[in-house]
Amino acid sequence: MSGINKVILVGHLGKDPEVRHLEGGVAVASFPLATSETFNKDGRKVEQTEWHNIVMWRGLADVAAKYLQKGKLVYIEGKLRTRSFEDKEGIKKYTTEVVAENFTMLGRKTDFETEAAPRTNGGRTNDTDGYRNDADDLPF
Repeated sequence: MSGINKVILVGHLGKDPEVRHLEGGVAVASFPLATSETFNKDGRKVEQTEWHNIVMWRGLADVAAKYLQKGKLVYIEGKLRTRSFEDKEGIKKYTTEVVAENFTMLGRKTDFETEAAPRTNGGRTNDTDGYRNDADDLPF
């Protein structure tokens, strides 16, 4: 039996995506994502924020670079990946990242400069933009 490595996050970008192009022109985008939860502690409301390192590859990285910006709310699905590297002093360090497999921009349509904000799947944009704006569905 194999394991399951699935991450679902909804949060705000801490910075604009940083895009690099590796050998062969492969695009990789990375950015921090903040998720917050509120709970009561000793009768007081406390907010705790977690920061996640997000990495997107190839077509998904290109779409992220075009549409995502600091502060935007986004839904991300992906998997955890831990990798090691050596710092400037030659000391081995480890970092855990969320390798995104798809994302959907959230929020009001007016939050975005472009006509249609994408809903993506592996770098391919879908026809839908992830929003509902049917006046007939309003409860008032």
